[in-house]
Amino acid sequence: MHTQFHEILEQVQRGASAAYSFEAEGMRYIRSFRPAERLILLGCGHIAQPLCQYAADLGFSVTAVDDRPSFANRTRFPDAAEIVCNSFPEAIKSLQIGQNDYVAVITRGHRYDAECLRAILPGPAPKYLGMIGSRRRVVALLDLLEEEGFPRSALDDIHTPIGLDIGALTVKEIAISIVAELIACRRQRTNRRAKGTVLVAEDIDLPLLRFLACDPAPKALLTVYATSGSTPVKSGAMMAVDQTLRSAGTIGGGCGESAVLRDACRLIGSGGKCSVTVDMSNDVAEEEGMVCGGQMKVLIEDLGAADGILEQVEAEK
Repeated sequence: MHTQFHEILEQVQRGASAAYSFEAEGMRYIRSFRPAERLILLGCGHIAQPLCQYAADLGFSVTAVDDRPSFANRTRFPDAAEIVCNSFPEAIKSLQIGQNDYVAVITRGHRYDAECLRAILPGPAPKYLGMIGSRRRVVALLDLLEEEGFPRSALDDIHTPIGLDIGALTVKEIAISIVAELIACRRQRTNRRAKGTVLVAEDIDLPLLRFLACDPAPKALLTVYATSGSTPVKSGAMMAVDQTLRSAGTIGGGCGESAVLRDACRLIGSGGKCSVTVDMSNDVAEEEGMVCGGQMKVLIEDLGAADGILEQVEAEK
């Protein structure tokens, strides 16, 4: 059992964030493990469909809500983690919106938008709250809610009209503008000033974590910590292998992964670590079928002497 990854596994299973920190080439890198953020779509109209697809592709756990069974169903939203068919106030009550949630109010009319906001605003403010609508109608609705006693400061925090101004006209373009605003909100506090030290991948691969945390066999950990050009994975991709070539995770597959696995197996039990560069841009790579055309640096660590440390990462608010 590897204590550091056992603690990481326990944290992510509780829904918390964690990170693995390691040193390579004199720099310290952080590989975060973040549970998927929940995006709640209040309204299952035409914009909601591409928005659900794009957001799910970006790692959001999407909940689609509508009071019409012909709209809130699995056929229309195959990428949604959850579909709720109920009145908006009842659905919002049951979902228990919290400070780490993202909420897009995209109903079929301001009557329903008002119902949603009246149900959301008295509770904890979500990380992101956006509402669709023309500027004139939005202003009228927010003024009405202020007259009803809702604080102006809370109303001013609503992203409305929803989405970044990219000149979107079509349904899919509008969905992209909303996704762009979600990304801006998600990355607002991500510190990337020290280039490359915060790794891109933040997904949680439970089979990999269980292999690292619970399997007693000696093993090596492989982590992509830098990339350039076109590569099959981004920095933060992780893989583990033991001496029998049992493995979990991936650093891209193909010939490049196979070559690094051989180095990893030789390192197991040595108490050491090394960095290797996988070059997919030279003539040899082309002959071996590596068509990506970039480079990636991989740190290989014998976990018996890994210098990784567990870092508690406060959930973003």
